[in-house]
Amino acid sequence: MASSEIGTATGPAKLKAVTDLVEKLTNDLDNVTLLPDDRISALEELKIYGRDPNDADPIFTKDGISMLLRHGFYSPSSETARAALRVLANAMLLKPETRQTFVDLGFAPRACSELKVDSWDNEFLVSRILFISTYGTSLDLPDLIENHRLADHIVENVSRHAKTLSNKAKAKDDPMEGMALGETLKLMFNVSHFCKDKVSCFTATVPHVVALLWKQDVSDENPLDPPFGPLVNALYNLDFEADKSRASLFPKSEPTKVSSRLVSLLDLSMKAYGDNELENNVTPLVGLIGRVYENAPPAVRQFLEEAILPSAEDRQAVLGRGETLSARLLKNSTNPLTPALRDGISHLFFDLSGRDASKFVENVGYGFASGFLFQNNVPVPASASEAFSTGDDAGAQKLVNPITGQFLDKENPAEGPEMSQEEKEREAERLFVLFERLKQLGIMDIQNPVEQAVQEGKFRELDDDEVEEVD
Repeated sequence: MASSEIGTATGPAKLKAVTDLVEKLTNDLDNVTLLPDDRISALEELKIYGRDPNDADPIFTKDGISMLLRHGFYSPSSETARAALRVLANAMLLKPETRQTFVDLGFAPRACSELKVDSWDNEFLVSRILFISTYGTSLDLPDLIENHRLADHIVENVSRHAKTLSNKAKAKDDPMEGMALGETLKLMFNVSHFCKDKVSCFTATVPHVVALLWKQDVSDENPLDPPFGPLVNALYNLDFEADKSRASLFPKSEPTKVSSRLVSLLDLSMKAYGDNELENNVTPLVGLIGRVYENAPPAVRQFLEEAILPSAEDRQAVLGRGETLSARLLKNSTNPLTPALRDGISHLFFDLSGRDASKFVENVGYGFASGFLFQNNVPVPASASEAFSTGDDAGAQKLVNPITGQFLDKENPAEGPEMSQEEKEREAERLFVLFERLKQLGIMDIQNPVEQAVQEGKFRELDDDEVEEVD
């Protein structure tokens, strides 16, 4: 059914409208037939139709993409170019095959050159197109870096965003600036991820990315909303051993400044997000803190250990039961709904323990440490089942339960009635089956405690009046 309103036709009427628009805009390339306003209006209508690929096939063909590329990258009018690039970006997002068309038609080098244009709108659109084209195509990233200054232009754009911080009081915030920054950071992450041999080309961005961590206040509700999530991701792949990186990450005047910001983001994020958001958003932040710790000087390492590892306050109860940052992290280190995050958290705690299994068990308790040690083939320390001592808030040494990580003198006696003989027998049977399964899977190479009890003469036959009838 057709409609007189622009971009609202459906079914066959929509297909005809899209076909006519693509044909009209194609003819306009070699023989100018449209006035500037009419050309922009036609591209705007095409953008509306292209949001739903149904009955919009002409947009996604090679000819349709070629038309958009020529208008987008060769139009003398910046307004026309941006209108075409919007349609193109949507098409490449919705139809993966159009990304290879972009590459095959040789427009990636041209897109790199367009990154140097000092325009937030232009940066946003071109960065997005290049970012999308890094997925599922034969895009030659090393060539774009070496011969078309892709990395140089990204560095320049990140620098330009950092410079806006000093001018913030002079000008109103431009929403497009933030959107452009997000796309540039995503592009930088993908290029540095897919082209690791060229990651040093982005080292110059580290001071700018660090500066942008204070671009705005952090939201309690969505702490990793842009720019913070993209900034974290962009930093993750970079070279932290370079002098320029170290000078920015660990400034001499305030070496823990960046680490403190990252811990604050982590603390807020562990409170704000549910399982899906934790897995997707917080996992990179946990990994980044681990990388910072790995390259940090002693003072920063000590700060991170004190900020993240369980404290004497945490040991007043079973570890992982409270609301502190370490407790929330420990709870999620066994979360079945966040496999990447739980692995990242366990690795972070292991790193903060000097990658020493004994220290790791002492820091988080054997209950949380055991799964990680088994999965990573790290031998369980002989002392894992022995109580150890650590300082309380007053500095006094107190014994700690090695399994739960709680101070022994803070443990509560078991509440509720004592287990009945029947309950004890069922629990013993459950444990027997569990140990047998673990042995069969090769997860544990220890003797079943029931077998051990028999061998030590601690197992007794039940009296006749203790045997239940089989139903």
